[in-house]
Amino acid sequence: MNTSEKLTLFYDGACPLCQAEILFLSRRNQAGLLDFVDINSEHFNSAKIGISCDEALAAMYGQYDSGVLIQGVTVFPEAYRRANLPFLAWIFSRKSLQAILQIAYRFFAKNRHAISRLFGPIALRLVKATSSRSGT
Repeated sequence: MNTSEKLTLFYDGACPLCQAEILFLSRRNQAGLLDFVDINSEHFNSAKIGISCDEALAAMYGQYDSGVLIQGVTVFPEAYRRANLPFLAWIFSRKSLQAILQIAYRFFAKNRHAISRLFGPIALRLVKATSSRSGT
């Protein structure tokens, strides 16, 4: 793992919670080590990346600049390290939590739109309000 290598995150731009997470991470991306691609946009090239849109909807995917693809909850600590969030990176990298985090993320991925209808607008407002107070 090279934490100075850029990591591209593939996310569902139609999911308000996903949007909130990406907005949060993008505002923490001072080192420029994260890129973000909405899998619903023309920027998502499944042939080039090697995963289909359906696969990207089913699991979190990230790709290093070197072309190496990672998936599942292992993406989160890599993203959090690059966004200078060491505590979140530490939590998400705990081997003892991997199984439960994987199950929780699979549940979220399958139900993201229903969950987002409940919590997404609040999360987006919170991220936007927090960032406007911090001047970013």
